[in-house]
Amino acid sequence: MSRGSLEKWIYYKQKNAPLNWCTRHRIVKDIAKGLSYLHEDCRQRIAHLDIKPQNILLDDSFNAKVSDFGLSKLIDRDESQVVTRMRGTPGYMAPEWLTSQITEKVDVYSFGVVVMEIISGRKNLDYSQPEGSVQLINLLQGKAENGKLEDMIDDNSDDMRLHKEEVVEVMKLAMWCLQSDKNRRPAMSLVVKVIEGERDVEANLDYNFFDLSPAISVPVIRSSSSTPPAASILSAPR
Repeated sequence: MSRGSLEKWIYYKQKNAPLNWCTRHRIVKDIAKGLSYLHEDCRQRIAHLDIKPQNILLDDSFNAKVSDFGLSKLIDRDESQVVTRMRGTPGYMAPEWLTSQITEKVDVYSFGVVVMEIISGRKNLDYSQPEGSVQLINLLQGKAENGKLEDMIDDNSDDMRLHKEEVVEVMKLAMWCLQSDKNRRPAMSLVVKVIEGERDVEANLDYNFFDLSPAISVPVIRSSSSTPPAASILSAPR
């Protein structure tokens, strides 16, 4: 049985039935493992290109599955990056989309946004918020620069506050994924290791999550097929 999308449980259920930290942490790990499989374990790398809460499905036990591959793109193992038309959802798109020269690291950026939504219990773009707080990642940047990351934790969950040290560490992982320079973002397999406690988050993170200069300097690479991945590719041996 399905509980619907992650969006429903972040945005619409929080006040009445906020998810505890254990559940949120498991959801984060499930998403990370799903993306790691797509990026590193299939015959061709698969960039999803539209990671957002609406495309994360939860079953009755709150296990998360990545869904909706309508915008996804195959990347050959010998290609460092590909050129494709801009696609995805505003608010979740990495800076390098400005040049349409992308790698699977655009999913890593989107994952960072989704993790912050899970932690904060609010939408990335929320126009009901006061001016200056509408964009979640912009708010995160200010809190990180001022050493006030705890302010980003969901106020509706006392359990989140009880685990604030662990929550802040996952928040730092999200910021690692949100680096403007895609080369500074971790691979999703490394993200999984951090979540499972096998690796620490990179130090000296850049808090300017919207810097376009690294993207603009990337050389152009010829495009390859834009065809969504076939079921046989998605189901390649793990």
